[in-house]
Amino acid sequence: MTAAPQLFDRALLRARLDRAAPGFDAAGFLKARAAEDAVLRLEAILREFPVAVDLGSRNGAFSRALEGSDARAKVGLLIETDLSARMLAQDSSEGRRGARIVADEERLPFGDATIDLLVSTLALHWTNDLVGALIQVRRALKPDGLFVGALFGGATLTELRQALLAAEDEITGGAFPRVSPFADTVDAAGLLQRAGFALPVADKDRVKVRYAHPIALLKDLRAMGETSVLIDRSRKPLGRKVLLRAMEIYQDRFAEPDGRVPATFEIITVTGWAPHERQQKPLRPGSAKMRLADALGTVEQPAGDKAGG
Repeated sequence: MTAAPQLFDRALLRARLDRAAPGFDAAGFLKARAAEDAVLRLEAILREFPVAVDLGSRNGAFSRALEGSDARAKVGLLIETDLSARMLAQDSSEGRRGARIVADEERLPFGDATIDLLVSTLALHWTNDLVGALIQVRRALKPDGLFVGALFGGATLTELRQALLAAEDEITGGAFPRVSPFADTVDAAGLLQRAGFALPVADKDRVKVRYAHPIALLKDLRAMGETSVLIDRSRKPLGRKVLLRAMEIYQDRFAEPDGRVPATFEIITVTGWAPHERQQKPLRPGSAKMRLADALGTVEQPAGDKAGG
């Protein structure tokens, strides 16, 4: 098998998360939103999950959202994992009472068929081999176990991406990617299928966050630990001249009538089940008991015939 391309510097990601840990609560509004959405989905599922994992838990947003929900009674042991030990050490989240394990999302420490529920909100987009990570998730789930995941989608930070590329190209005559690539909604359910999940579903939540100045967005991204860790990045820091020009372009192109600037975040949420024989399956071709034309009350025409006008 061909190894997956290495897009992200995972050691640098860990360092960025360690740095962000003490102040993450102040900038963790997107993590909280994704965690609350995951809990709402669990509320609608009539199942119990004796062993659950929050993969990439950061500040424990999922645990906190779960504590305030009726879904808490459905979840037994909750194990929180994160690439960053400093993130796991934060105790500011009420209800963060479960086990905590430092773990890499690319190398899960769980045995096959040991987990009933695995949730991951806004962490898996940093994996070099997303399908490979999802395969590990599926293997760790018991048959008919549930995965709920949230990832940043392709429209995320489109304004910042355009401004940085334009400014660097204008001033230096070339540009390096400064914002990480993200998955598309269309591909998300397909990724689950490739990883062997049953009944995959994907949907998106597009969030517009408004800032007084683009610099405030950059500060938030740093506080979230979400600044770029691309391996194929320029090793030169973004110069002051390029940065100031990028901020000007951002404001010129995207400022709203009141002067504030938007930043787009697209959150793609996927759900899938580890296969089990009890799950519903698509009908075999030709197994329908009624012709479509009969169900619709229409008359079939032979292929190639056209209705007269």
